[in-house]
Amino acid sequence: MYKPQTLKGFRDFLPQTMAIRSRVINILRGVFEKYGFSELQTPTLEYAEVLTGKYGQEAEKLMYLFKDPGEREVGLKYDMTVPLARVMAQYPNLPKPFKRYQIQPAFRAENTQKSRYREFYQCDVDTIGTASLLADAEILAIISDALTALGFTEFKIRVNSRQILFGITKDLSVLQTIDKLDKKSIDEVKQELSQKGLTSDEIQNIFSSLDSAKPDENLQQVIDLAQKMGAKNVQFDPRLVRGLDYYTGAIFETFVTEPKIGSITGGGRYDNLIKSLGGPDLPAVGTTLGLDRICDVIEELNLWPDLSSTSTQVLVTIFSPDLASKSIELSTKLRMAGVGVELYPDDRIKLEKQLKYASQKGIPYVAILGPEEIAKNQVTVKNLSTGEQKTIPNSEDSLSPELFAPSFLLR
Repeated sequence: MYKPQTLKGFRDFLPQTMAIRSRVINILRGVFEKYGFSELQTPTLEYAEVLTGKYGQEAEKLMYLFKDPGEREVGLKYDMTVPLARVMAQYPNLPKPFKRYQIQPAFRAENTQKSRYREFYQCDVDTIGTASLLADAEILAIISDALTALGFTEFKIRVNSRQILFGITKDLSVLQTIDKLDKKSIDEVKQELSQKGLTSDEIQNIFSSLDSAKPDENLQQVIDLAQKMGAKNVQFDPRLVRGLDYYTGAIFETFVTEPKIGSITGGGRYDNLIKSLGGPDLPAVGTTLGLDRICDVIEELNLWPDLSSTSTQVLVTIFSPDLASKSIELSTKLRMAGVGVELYPDDRIKLEKQLKYASQKGIPYVAILGPEEIAKNQVTVKNLSTGEQKTIPNSEDSLSPELFAPSFLLR
């Protein structure tokens, strides 16, 4: 017998979870637009040749690549950056600098674990067409601004530069192994480097060079500019690598102190990617904010305890079938006043059960229109969390969104 279930690494989002996700997206969208970025969306499927050869061998092992019914080689997008580069190559007349944000799902055949999924949302913000360090610094300011707006306080924005790393080794496979230091112990990383043919002296020299590295002039300027823009908790970390091959300059990742969940943002400068896709030679910098991990942190730390799973402010009950038309009229009147209203959809159900339904959905208020209220042209409004209720005139002048504010019944 069929058992209803999702694929491994894929999830359903029920209303309580969606309330958090929707609020995060709205906050991020507001921050991005405050900095002058415009929204872009790209298809879920891309030609495989767009995706392959851009990320590195480790990443390509995780791609969903297949033939579509038309026998075309296609793939689900791995991130938002390569599709953006394809857009810039395909539409060369877009105004430069081109500042865009993008909030869409990406797909990776990950070994699923805590906060690592196979379908996940990325919230990207990128500037294309300028090599100015101001653009790099602005990305760091946006990360800080966005996380602060979400209520995060204990976060660290770690920064490094591929130029500093290339001064230590130009072997990308070595850098990809060093990038695993957040997931593996130093001994495990050293063992993997040894398996790649490095001697113990070479491995020791790499770690000594990492530990003694300092920000170069460009990276220090990025940090200073970001701090002038208000960025908080920006720290140089010489062991930060970012595993993708396309990065060319400054790189960034953000971590929270608790819970131990991995990076919640990641990005950097990638000046050669658009050219590699046949487009113009355009410098670029950006970051992604991982929606799923950000939401996991909010849930685990209970940062938004008062967030309701519904945007409905009031349930208009139906006292009896013969009074249903009066409840319909009230619902319409409230909606026209700007109130979020749900009309109970069955006039045969007892009032007690309707109140229980509102409570289960997290609707804070109910409006009751019984024979007594109708005779006096009034409405009884009840606060389900406190049990308090108040009778008010059933008139357009009395009905407003403020009526259902938490402090209403205390007046």
